[in-house]
This record gives sequence, C-alpha cells and structure tokens, in this order.
Amino acid sequence: MTAALREMLFFPVTPFRSDGTVDHDLLAEHLQSGLRFDPPAVFAACGTGELASLSMGEHRRVVETAVQSCGTTPVFAGVGGGLGSATAQAVAAQEAGAGGLLILPPYLNEAPQQGWVEYYSRLAECTDLPVVLYQRNQVRFDLDTCRALADVPGVIAFKDGLGDLRQMRELVDELGDRWVFCNGLPTAELTQIDYQALGARSYSSAVFAFFPEMAVAFRDALVAGDAGRAEYLLATFFRPLGQLRDEVPGYAVALVKAALRLGNPGFGPVREPLVGPSPEHLRRLQVLIDIGHEALASSAPVLPASAPA
Repeated sequence: MTAALREMLFFPVTPFRSDGTVDHDLLAEHLQSGLRFDPPAVFAACGTGELASLSMGEHRRVVETAVQSCGTTPVFAGVGGGLGSATAQAVAAQEAGAGGLLILPPYLNEAPQQGWVEYYSRLAECTDLPVVLYQRNQVRFDLDTCRALADVPGVIAFKDGLGDLRQMRELVDELGDRWVFCNGLPTAELTQIDYQALGARSYSSAVFAFFPEMAVAFRDALVAGDAGRAEYLLATFFRPLGQLRDEVPGYAVALVKAALRLGNPGFGPVREPLVGPSPEHLRRLQVLIDIGHEALASSAPVLPASAPA
C-alpha cells in the first residue's frame, strides 16, 4: 500500500440525487472515468467526498461502491469525527474491502499532543488496515507526536493540510525513511513543486476529479522535470482556480462538484453547510476550464500576459 501513495492521488466526489440520496451508479461511473487515467490510489468518502455529511450507512456503501468499481486499484476510505463514529467507520471500511484509511482530525480540535497520539493510535489499532494520518485546520502534530505515531503498527503515511514547509522539512528529515509524505493542501498543485523539493512526492488532486487531463498534464510535467510546462499550467489554470477557490469558504469542495455538474447535472449539489457557487462564479469556472483545454492543446510553454479574470 505504501507503493500506491505515489505522485497524484484521486479523491472522487460523492454524487447526490435530487432527493438527497447517494447516486451509486453515477459514483461508479465517476470512479471508472477517473481510473482511465491510471491513478495509483483512490480516496473515497474523504474531504472532497463530503465525509462529514455522510451517515454511517452512506459511508459504508460509498466505500463498497468504490471497492467494487476500482478493481485492483487500492481504495483508501476516509474516517473521522468522534472516536466512536470514526472507529465504526474504520471497521465498516475494512469489512467493505477498503485497502487503507485516511484519518481526518476529530471535530473537537482543542487537545494536547498526547491526545492526538492516543486518538490516532486507537484508530490505527482498531483494524488491520494501513493508515494515513492527516493534519489540518487546528490540528498540528509536533515532532515528538510524530515519532510516537511512527511506532504505531500500520501508520504508513502523513498528509499535510497546513503548509508549514519548515515543519515538513523537519518531519521528512526525521521520518522520511518510515513514512510517505503527502501534500494535502487545497489545489495541491499550487504548492507541489515546493513539497516535491522536500521529498514529499505524493499529493491529493481535487482537479483530477473534474479535469483529469489537466491534472495528469501537470503531474507529467513534474515527473519529467519540465519546469516551463508546469509553470505554464500553473499560470493559465491552477492559480486562477486557486484565486476563485479562496473567495468563498468551502469552495475547495464545492467548486469540484460544480465543475462536474457543468458536464452532468446529475452529480447534484453539495450538502449543507457547504454552498454551491453563484452564477457568476460558475461562469468564471467554465471560462477557466475552457482556458485549461486551450492550454493543454498548446505545446509551447509560453506564459500568458495575464491570468483570466
């Protein structure tokens, strides 16, 4: 499973029908569409998949659909929240056939470091599945906490959602031979060049969920060391997308689903408290996607005079 955590990872959305139920047929199509681009691993029912809004039954069935749809591609299931619910999600994910877990921080984020050690240790020990830790929001691990968690059997990777490169350098230097390190910042392509320089080659790509051709083109430029091509794609597509994403809280998820709905309204809305983009933001999103397709068709990495408004 460690080998599956390489380069760009696929985080699918969870489509909802008009009556609010999960559309598993469309979820399977969504997964199979992404698998055509050969992602090394799929992370189902995670942040982009709106884990926080899923019931226990919905979570289990989403994981089951992902496992059934992905064949030999490993599926990591998102778990999180209170210890009781997160434990139940982890056990259900293992029973559903998941190959690993991504543990999101619990809802109560005010705790000492020893609390994080105990919380993540309990979850890592409740199944036989390998575990990816995820620090984000108010949850920040210090070096001693990471050392302790590195000794917990099954903990194989660390996903960062904070963006403190000094901390990441310290952790990679200390634990880089024991953990895979993953860039989990929103629109991770924007920072992946810096993370890669630190030794964190793995990253979550929300863009892959709705524009896999763009995500793969950027990944290929990174792998080939083609800095010009990577910068061209950042300037024409990823940076303007990041600017739009930052205008409204929750757009890191809502824009992904909205982009999919532009092609297929059946993906449905995001669940509350997230909100979908305004008509003007939808227009800008469509313009960005159109510009992205034009950028992919261009072989010369010539930077534009200005980013799209």
